[in-house]
Parts: sequence; C-alpha cells; structure tokens
Amino acid sequence: MSFERPYEGLKVVDLSQGVAGPYCAMLLARHGADVIKVEPLEGDWSRKLVPAYGDHTAFSIAANLGKRGIAVDLKTDAGRAVIDRLVADADIFIEGFRPGVIERLGFAYDQLAKVNPRLIYVAVSGFGQTGPLSKKPAMDPVLQAFTGFLSENAGPDGVPHRSPVIINDMATALYAQQAVAAALFARRDEPRGRRIEISLMEASANLQSVRLMSGVRDGPYQASMVPNGTFPTKDGWLQVLVLKDKDFQNLCDAMDRPGLSDDDRFATAPDRLANGDALIEILNGLFAAHDTAYWRRRLTDLGIQNEAVQNYSEFAAHEHVLETGLISWLVQPGAEKPWAVPNIPGLPRFNPGDADSVAPCIGQHTRAVLAELDYTDAEIEEMAANSVIGL
Repeated sequence: MSFERPYEGLKVVDLSQGVAGPYCAMLLARHGADVIKVEPLEGDWSRKLVPAYGDHTAFSIAANLGKRGIAVDLKTDAGRAVIDRLVADADIFIEGFRPGVIERLGFAYDQLAKVNPRLIYVAVSGFGQTGPLSKKPAMDPVLQAFTGFLSENAGPDGVPHRSPVIINDMATALYAQQAVAAALFARRDEPRGRRIEISLMEASANLQSVRLMSGVRDGPYQASMVPNGTFPTKDGWLQVLVLKDKDFQNLCDAMDRPGLSDDDRFATAPDRLANGDALIEILNGLFAAHDTAYWRRRLTDLGIQNEAVQNYSEFAAHEHVLETGLISWLVQPGAEKPWAVPNIPGLPRFNPGDADSVAPCIGQHTRAVLAELDYTDAEIEEMAANSVIGL
C-alpha cells in the first residue's frame, strides 16, 4: 500500500457495462485494486459502438484501463459458479443491471453477503432501485432530458440539445467511487460490508444543484451576469466572463470604448443584466473586428476571464496541456494510433506500455483468472467448448 496505490491488495469484481459502473471500477484500478471485468461472451455493449477498433471503442477503453477481463455466460450454472468463486474473497462488487435482473441471476446483495459478509456491493442504475421509472432503460441522454438539463440547453432555434459529453455517466462513476472510498474507510471498524445504491438520476440532479434550486424556487433560470458567453471574432469564437464592474471597465478599455462603461445602461452589474441584449449586440460588433488571438491577448493582459473556443485536437495540442502533462497517449489493441487519455487528477500518470494503461480485450484474462480460482486446464477447456466462457 502507498499513496500511489492505496487500494493495492483489494479485489474488485466488476459486472457492470457501459461507462458509469465500469469507469468507477477503472478508478479503483488506478488506485491499485485488482479489478476483474466480467462481461458476456460477445463483450460489453460499449464495445459495439462506433467507431470501433478491433473489439474496442473510446467508451470501452476509457472505462476499463488497468483491468483484467474475463468473458462468462452468466445465464449458465457453470458461469454463475465462476462468479461465486470470484466473490468469495472479493472486497467490492459492482453491478449495473436494471433492478430485478441481478436478483434473477442469483447475485443479490443478501445472497452474496452470506458468502462474503464484508463485501461492499455497488448497484448502479439509471433511475434508481425503486419508483415507477426504476425498471425503465436509461442512458445518459435520457437522464439529461428527465432532470432538466435539456430544457436549459436550447440553441437559438429553441430546440433542446443534449450534451455530447456523457456528463451523467461520468458523474455517476465519480459519486460511486467516493462512496466506495468512504465505505472502505468505515469497514475497518465494521463487522460487515454494505450495499451502495447509485443512479444516473441522482448524479445528474447533484451536478445541477444550483440550477435546480434556482429553477424550482424562482422559475426558469436566468443569467446572473452579462457579459458571460461566447462572442464571434474575425476567425472563431471567444468565451468572455465579466464578474466585477472594474472588469467591465477593463473590457471597455481593451475594446477602445472606455465611454461604454459610463453608459447608464451598463454602469453596474444589475444595469448590465437588465440591458443584456443591447450590450451583447454592441459587443458582438466589436469582437468581430479582430481575430481570436488578438482579443485573447488584450483581455488576458487586463486580467479579464476569457479563452478561445477550441476543438479537442487543438486542446490536446495546446502548449499548456503539453507542459502540464495532462494527457497520456496510450496504444491499445486494434488501434493503429495511440489514444489521448487524460490523466486522473491526484493520481500518477498513465505510462504507455504499462499493464495498467491498457484495457483488456474480450476474455483476455479468462484462463489466468480461472486458474487462480483453482479451475483445472481440463475444466477450463470444457467450459470454453460449452460456450460458458470465452478465451
């Protein structure tokens, strides 16, 4: 155990698929845990998205780095017996099925706790384990709609737009990981483990705490300051945020319009908010006169919050990103070029070529893991021949 690998020696059995549960398990692996990814013979459904590289996609790589992967048919008695053996000495169990499915498979918390009383059991779902929507299938975009995010993320056409970033999946993974960390700490003084329920709905609501409270209490959310948004420049877009009256005065100086800050319509923050449309129209015309780099230099020199709107390639190649070592470029099976993988905050960097910087292929470690569970070579071959496991 060390600061770099505090979970070394812990064993995690990960039956979840997609991103939320698997990414939580990946974070545990980054902390040093031995994470065994259990997936169907055809693989986690995240491997079937596009574009695919071999049996991987960006989803399956990001969520499974550093794990050992086994392929098991959980609908067979022999396959379920494999899980029983895995769980017997595991510390953490993660599942992401719709409520009711895990019970039918025979791996409900009450059942596994009899085998392993100190097991920390994590159940990840879309809408939660109870309630009228609990058994409804729900991926990230569905929860963006349900929790109010889409209603506010409407473009000029008035159409609600989903975020292409899977914000709810990633947030669910982070909330799950912090709940597991707290449970591991408490388990030192507890005779038993516990069951933790985490849903995308809960994560989404908590991400939007401020906006939710504002909307429910006072009606639709309103902007709290102007200017605060993206402005078109001669060659792109610039995000600008003005917080204080002094910042607005500096902005006007940067734009060679010092008198604008003396205009009664824009003199104070409440004035600017009340006359936001007029101010934004003026600023749009001024920003369009020069390119993004010009404005970025001018505003930055005066301490005004701003940044150019970049695409992902520009972001990954930026000198600040390169100097801070934010991204590691990792080669994965099936892909000709390395993948840009952000390093996890607070943890050591991913090092290309290390075992914990590679996501497993389908069934890559089935034979080795089953051997550790005392299955003989003959038993392993027989299970493979009967399509119970994938090698």
